[in-house]
Amino acid sequence: MSRSFAVTGARIFDGQDWTENRALLVDQGLVTGLVPATDLPDGIERIDAGGALLVPGFVDLQVNGGGGVLFNDRPEPDAIEAICAAHARFGTTALLVTLITDTPEIRTAAIAAGRAARQADVPGFLGLHLEGPHLSLARKGVHDPSLIRPMQADDLDAHLACASFFDAVLATVAPENVTLEQVAALTRAGITVSLGHTDADYETIATYALAGARMVTHLFNAMSPLGSREPGTVGAALDLGTLHAGIIADGYHVDPVSMSVALRAKAGPGRIFIVTDAMSTIGSDQQSFTLNGRTILRKDGRLTAADGTLAGADIDMISSVRFAHQTLDLPLEEALRMASAYPADAIGLSARKGRLLPGLDADFLLLTTELEMIATYIGGEAVFSA
Repeated sequence: MSRSFAVTGARIFDGQDWTENRALLVDQGLVTGLVPATDLPDGIERIDAGGALLVPGFVDLQVNGGGGVLFNDRPEPDAIEAICAAHARFGTTALLVTLITDTPEIRTAAIAAGRAARQADVPGFLGLHLEGPHLSLARKGVHDPSLIRPMQADDLDAHLACASFFDAVLATVAPENVTLEQVAALTRAGITVSLGHTDADYETIATYALAGARMVTHLFNAMSPLGSREPGTVGAALDLGTLHAGIIADGYHVDPVSMSVALRAKAGPGRIFIVTDAMSTIGSDQQSFTLNGRTILRKDGRLTAADGTLAGADIDMISSVRFAHQTLDLPLEEALRMASAYPADAIGLSARKGRLLPGLDADFLLLTTELEMIATYIGGEAVFSA
């Protein structure tokens, strides 16, 4: 990629601060600087943003599907491409395609599909999030209990073998079915270990964090709660500064009051960041789909099984940012960081993603002042325009 250009006429948020009267310089897919509009190189191509907001692209670490495609149903390279394209329409420029608890055969197919998509350089594809099957039956959520099981040697080997294929690999596991030694091995291989779908107590979570776990999956959901005499997984996620935590910002998975309390309580440097946990419905008119043989219905912004169990989320990233800003009353820059800088930090990609600083990938969005999508750029290339 050799294209060089400048984006002018935008109010720019670089992930840290807002800047006025400056232009974003892009060369060979990377940000090369933010300079006064009067100091642009002669002859450089200019894109006039017309007063739009220019912000870092969103990084989503939990995407089960999109565009009518559920990855569990189609663990294929073209499915990954369709999912990434669907979410790019809503501002996601980097994502982990998520495989929900399934059979070893489906996992093998998913990893092979991910390798092919990586080799094809599918725009926006970072790698895989393997959510299960090594979870707690007590906190299974919508995951198929017949497929939940302890991590065996061949499971560990499958995880370790794919670690080097991708920009990032995330594994959601529960202490009930994964040992401390296995967590340490995953961590040494560069896989980000997240604790989720677990009934573990505070001390157990703290011990697993010492072994290398650095995240908690969809805070509050499918985990032991914060109680008066036992802080549980929720208490550990908020109290332990080494842990980052994803949260679903749709108003259904977590009450807005609970979200606000958690944001005020979180110890750093770990942060709470936004995930969509999106299913195949995003970017489609799909009203139902099947997950492990169960029919999931879409209604009023929720996805539920017949018994009312939430089954992923029916929300995209730009809608999540609007929710965080407008409903939680967060400053816009903090809502944007929760969707870009903080998830990039959580998986160790802050040197490439989540901010618009020199040397980082030119993944950015143009938004209206009402936070509606105008355009999405990945690596300096426009992949969506409204």
